[in-house]
Amino acid sequence: MPGVKLITLYLPESYLRALDELVRKRYYPSRAEAIRVAIRDLLNREFWGRHDKQDRADGEQEPRTKLSGRSQRKPTS
Repeated sequence: MPGVKLITLYLPESYLRALDELVRKRYYPSRAEAIRVAIRDLLNREFWGRHDKQDRADGEQEPRTKLSGRSQRKPTS
């Protein structure tokens, strides 16, 4: 994957058991993918979502859509 960096993190055993269960039930192909999705969703909600709200509060009229974790303007007709 281009532009991807390896990080190391420590998680409680209960988190690992839950991640392994999601992988076992085939919700995700791996622990890493489940963690990537969780981080993406957190950033969409807590980081990019807050920026969109601030943009609208600052006078921007058109809301943005989320694509691949980045804010993009909706196409105009």
